Amino acid sequence: MSDGKLVGIVLVSHSAEVAASVADLAKALSGGGTAVLVAPAGGTEGGGFGTSAELVRAAAASVDRGAGVAVLTDLGSAVLTVKALLAEGDELPDNTRLVDAPFVEGAVAAVVTAATGADLAAVEAAAVEAYSYRKV
Repeated sequence: MSDGKLVGIVLVSHSAEVAASVADLAKALSGGGTAVLVAPAGGTEGGGFGTSAELVRAAAASVDRGAGVAVLTDLGSAVLTVKALLAEGDELPDNTRLVDAPFVEGAVAAVVTAATGADLAAVEAAAVEAYSYRKV
């Protein structure tokens, strides 16, 4: 468990609308989740489709409260953008992790788990576990 600080969540998508909608869904399904900081980082600065290192940086900074930041991505170049920022070493808050999880289900699991006060490792584990969710 954390020391009262909650893990922040960043959702990186090629679409601003998708990132914002998944953030809204995850917060709603976590019981409102207003205590958990969830920031979408979707699209480009100009409003197009793609990913933006600057939007990811700003989103991560906005949710960082010292307990770590979990970053979930939708597709390939979003992953590459986050990996490049992490490789720089000083572009994202300390204790930021790229989480290998399904985007929607992983986001919901991450936000619900973060809302309980769980630490970054537990938030990551819950999101990753979403790969095993069966629909039939």
